[in-house]
Amino acid sequence: MSSKVALLNRITHYIVNRKGKQMRPMFVFLVAKMVNNGEVSERTYRGASVIELIHTATLVHDDVVDDSNRRRGFFSINALWKNKIAVLIGDYLLSKGLLLSIDNNDFDLLKIISVAVREMSEGELLQIEKARQLDITEAVYYDIIRQKTATLIAACCSLGAASVKPNSDHVEAMRKFGELIGMAFQIKDDLFDYGEEAIGKPTGIDIKEQKMTLPLIHVLNNCSKKEKSWLINSVKNHNKDKKRVKAVIAFVKANNGLEYAIGKMKQFQSEALEILNTYPDSEYRTALELMVNYVIERKK
Repeated sequence: MSSKVALLNRITHYIVNRKGKQMRPMFVFLVAKMVNNGEVSERTYRGASVIELIHTATLVHDDVVDDSNRRRGFFSINALWKNKIAVLIGDYLLSKGLLLSIDNNDFDLLKIISVAVREMSEGELLQIEKARQLDITEAVYYDIIRQKTATLIAACCSLGAASVKPNSDHVEAMRKFGELIGMAFQIKDDLFDYGEEAIGKPTGIDIKEQKMTLPLIHVLNNCSKKEKSWLINSVKNHNKDKKRVKAVIAFVKANNGLEYAIGKMKQFQSEALEILNTYPDSEYRTALELMVNYVIERKK
């Protein structure tokens, strides 16, 4: 990440020291080892690095888009250095990631990552487009989270497989596996919006931002006309009213919105575990199983 520009180095240093859970590179390494008898290659290291660079770039840009001042419990880049610099840093990290692949002729890995970046952008825009309508179906919601969140975890897993076994069936099997975990991961994130625990981001924030999440969608599609118009009106016109947001959260809870979402999340989890079970038993497969369960059970 280093550069000849001192300001850039100062900011990238700040980013590196506040790294998150680094789940995505973990998926790259564990998948590579599982499909290749515990062996990784130079390509695996590069692939994991590219994923982390690109993921970080999208987070830096996300904080600008969401006007968010905190990230992982610390100040975001835009909070400390303002939006212009944050956008440029995101661009820099993105190009660094792409060049890492190009300089080493990892064009197959570059394709996997580039498709993921395209889909993430589409998913975010689809969500914004649909948020204005507030009549989103469950199918559209899955399309949004598949592109917005699941596609990057799918890229990590297919990349891990491709780094050691290019053009093999493992690449697609692991992409599907990653996609299923990503779906479960996003539903878990949606559920945090209804929780009481301190998770580093305030609850009720999705409602304030008019984001339609699975618990709310399920309740909207299964309540009376009168309740539906109250809910839509609350999310559309009273989303800054703390009392009203609390009432919406309570209504969703009372009408089994959370139970329904948890059921769907567990369905994605079990489908992901089914794919893993087609692989021979190994410490890497066990670690991936733990990762799948962590996604469901995590507290933040």
